[in-house]
Amino acid sequence: MANVNERALRLGTQRSVIRELFEFGKKRIAEVGLENVFDFSIGNPSVPSPEKVNETAIRLLKEMDPVTLHAYTSAQGDAKVRERIADSIRRRFDYAASPDSLYMSTGAAGALCGCFGGLLNPGEEVIVFAPFFPEYRVFIESAGGVMKLIPADTEAFQIDFERLEEAISPNTKAVLINSPNNPSGAVYSEETICRLSQILKERSARYGQPIYLITDEPYREIAFSGITVPFVPKYYPNTLVCYSWSKSLSLPGERMGYILVAEEMEEHDVVYAAVAGASRALGYVSAPSLFQRVCALCAEDTSDVSVYETNRNILVRGLREIGFSVVEPQGTFYMFPRTLIEDDVAFCEKAREFDLLIVPGSGFGCPGHTRISYCVPTERAERSLAAFEKLAAYYLKNS
Repeated sequence: MANVNERALRLGTQRSVIRELFEFGKKRIAEVGLENVFDFSIGNPSVPSPEKVNETAIRLLKEMDPVTLHAYTSAQGDAKVRERIADSIRRRFDYAASPDSLYMSTGAAGALCGCFGGLLNPGEEVIVFAPFFPEYRVFIESAGGVMKLIPADTEAFQIDFERLEEAISPNTKAVLINSPNNPSGAVYSEETICRLSQILKERSARYGQPIYLITDEPYREIAFSGITVPFVPKYYPNTLVCYSWSKSLSLPGERMGYILVAEEMEEHDVVYAAVAGASRALGYVSAPSLFQRVCALCAEDTSDVSVYETNRNILVRGLREIGFSVVEPQGTFYMFPRTLIEDDVAFCEKAREFDLLIVPGSGFGCPGHTRISYCVPTERAERSLAAFEKLAAYYLKNS
């Protein structure tokens, strides 16, 4: 066998459960037809980008000098792009962001890797709350860190502060939050963010070193029923925001996002330089120039995310009537119901027999649950309830 890095080989040959299920779905669709497969596996937005996105891209392609448009930008991103985004942050969140605190990244994944690489020394810990996006572990461990997991509060999927305080130690370098949350759809309230901030301020003072708060926010604009998602840097100075337009503008394939290093960050310039240096080491420099400009010009637009709220309502109501226990999502396009048996992996395997493609909760650090990604056409969400009913009937019959 070739003499290669064993960890890299393992990551390259073992797809994530989500990706594996997504690929299985494509094969099933080819076999039985799209209308007969209920693929709730992956978070590909099902609503189109706003018309302004394509119009802006076309206008830039027509009006800008092609050499300039397609040339490398500065490593941290085009200066005018960062200035426009900083202006948008100031208007939307009443927060004085500077262009020099922004680093344009290849999506939220690139942003997270830049933050972990810039902050973590070998063996330092990042606290993560279950349920969590499985790639967090890959990103943290690739940067030499250790992921320390807080078990889920399965009643509401909120932060268990008692367990958090027990977990924080002098080896804690950062706490990672994801709100609105993938996979639960939970949103952390202003009260929650205030309490989290107070704990981190107290512990940072006790240990004589900052504990950073990294907030992963690709679903910021997808919040339902008038729920407000707090802008975390206003509450905690040592915050790094990892943002992406993948979901808000339905542009996951363009891989465009940014890192914001909070203005009040202790040793701001040092942290920013470390994040930039880590991004350089990973090859995440000069993010795609066309879509830097497109996203900056469309930064305050969103796709029609009301479709996701409609789908949520259909599925929450329908699944509860069938007998599932579901915590109603407050945002994103995911829900995380309990499985009808303890073995969530076996449950999701059985679901495949009904052409229901749902993801086991074990991979998100929360066994006994399944993630349903309902960014699908509404008629598919409606028709899927018959398949869920057949799945539930199987377990009722065999109980």
